[in-house]
Amino acid sequence: MKNTVTEKLFQSPSKYIQGPAAIKNAPKYLGQLGNTALLIADDNVYKIAGTALTQSLESAGLKVAYVRFNGEASADEIARVRDVGTQNKVDYVIALGGGKTIDTAKAVADKLNVPSAVLPTTASTDAPCSALSVIYTPHGEFDSYSFFNKNPTVVLVDTSIVAKAPARFLSAGIGDALATHVEAREVRTATNFGGGLPTLLAGAISAKCEEILFKYGKLAYEHNKVGAITPALEAVVEANTLLSGLGFESGGLAAAHAIHDGLTALEPTHKMMHGEKVNFGTVCQLILSNSSAEEMDKYMELMVSVDLPITLKQLGVTDVTPEELRHVAELACSGNETIWNLPYVINIDLVYNAIVGADAAGHDFLRRKGIKV
Repeated sequence: MKNTVTEKLFQSPSKYIQGPAAIKNAPKYLGQLGNTALLIADDNVYKIAGTALTQSLESAGLKVAYVRFNGEASADEIARVRDVGTQNKVDYVIALGGGKTIDTAKAVADKLNVPSAVLPTTASTDAPCSALSVIYTPHGEFDSYSFFNKNPTVVLVDTSIVAKAPARFLSAGIGDALATHVEAREVRTATNFGGGLPTLLAGAISAKCEEILFKYGKLAYEHNKVGAITPALEAVVEANTLLSGLGFESGGLAAAHAIHDGLTALEPTHKMMHGEKVNFGTVCQLILSNSSAEEMDKYMELMVSVDLPITLKQLGVTDVTPEELRHVAELACSGNETIWNLPYVINIDLVYNAIVGADAAGHDFLRRKGIKV
C-alpha cells in the first residue's frame, strides 16, 4: 500500500536525567508528578534501589505504594498491577528495573491515565524513553506492541546503579542499540511509531548512537565489568537508553526486531535477553540489506568484542529444524510486523534464507577469528 503520509513526526520524554547518584534527586523531579506514586519493581531491584528510593520520596513528604513485578510483561500482569494502582488512587507510576518492568509500568500508567517515570537500573534496552511497550504471553513469547498517547514524563538513569549491574546487561543494551541505525537507515520513507515520517533529527540521533557504540562500546563493557563509572560508560549508557530510544521510535524499526519477535517462539531463546536476540536479528537485517563482507565483519567485530551472539547456537538454539526456522520467518512476517517498513520485497522465503545465511556468516566469522563456541 502506497504511503500517503507527508508530515514528519518526532517524539520524546519530557525530561531525561543521567548521572552518578542521580536517584538521590528523585524527589526534585518526581514530586512534580503528584503526591502518591505506584512503584513497580521486582524483589531484587527493590532491595538494591527500591528501599532507598522509597525513603527518599517519603522523606520529601511523598507517598509510595509498592507492588512487586512478577517477571513478565503480559496482559494479565498489567491488569493485576493496574488494580493495585486504582486501589491506591495513585497520581503517577514509577518503573524501577529492566525492560519488562518498564514496559509493564508504561502500560499500567496508560490504563490509569496518569504520567509515568522510568528509572532503569540497567542499560539493557531502549525501552525507557518510548511511548510503547512490548507485550509477551505469560510464557515469554512475543504477543504484540502496545502504543500509548504520550512518552514517559521523566526518565532518570542513575549510573551508580547501572555500573553495579552485570556487564551482560550493558552488552544486551548495545545489541539493542546497534540495531537502531541499521534499521532506521533502511526505512526513511516509512511511517514511524508516531504515525509520521522520520525527521532529519531522528536520522542524526540513530547515526550518533551507532558512532558512540563503535567508539566506546568495548571500553564501556570492560569498565562495567569492574563497576567503574567512566566517561565511556556514561556515553554508552546514554546511547543505549536515550539515543537508541529516540532513534528507534522516531526513526523506525525493520527486520532485526521482527526477527527477534519470531525467535521468541523457540523455547531456548527465552533464557536470552532482548538485546541478544535483537543482535542476531541485526545480522539478518544486514543480510537482507545486501551488506558487503567488509561491512558484515565490521559489525560482527563489535558484537563479538562485547560477547553478543551472532549464531543460533550462541542463542541456545542447538537443535533446530528447517520447519522451526521457517516458523520464525513466518512470525517475523506477520501482518503488523515492522519488517514491512522495508522498501524492498519481503516474503517468508527471503527471511528464512536471511536467518540461515546470518547463522552461516556468524559461524564463518567465529571460525576465522579462532573462536570456539
